[in-house]
Amino acid sequence: MQIERWWPYLDGSAKAWLRENLRDEGIPGKIQDRIAEAGGPVMEPLLEERDWVFIETQQQFAE
Repeated sequence: MQIERWWPYLDGSAKAWLRENLRDEGIPGKIQDRIAEAGGPVMEPLLEERDWVFIETQQQFAE
């Protein structure tokens, strides 16, 4: 599932964690749950390089 499809539905605190911990391989269970609830991936790898690039570019926009 492309991040562009589920990112708008992701909880704001989960977005903040992902932005503050760019490319962190140890995504906490709570954040993984929020990603799944938003319609994102549930199997490893949750986020690939293109997803991290998307998150990084979204840092400039306020939610």
